[in-house]
Amino acid sequence: MTENEVKPIASPCVSICALDDADICVGCHRSGQEIAGWGAKSEAEKAEIMVKVREREKSAYI
Repeated sequence: MTENEVKPIASPCVSICALDDADICVGCHRSGQEIAGWGAKSEAEKAEIMVKVREREKSAYI
């Protein structure tokens, strides 16, 4: 990987796959739509999803 290349963002999947009533996975905190479209997303789109994931993860433990 060169200095100008962006490191690919890995899927946050933790193999605990169950959607809650709000369509959010209790394992990785992505929506069903975010999970289904992950492979087709750009790195920028994945980064945006990861921001949402972190926010959901924090609010899940309040």
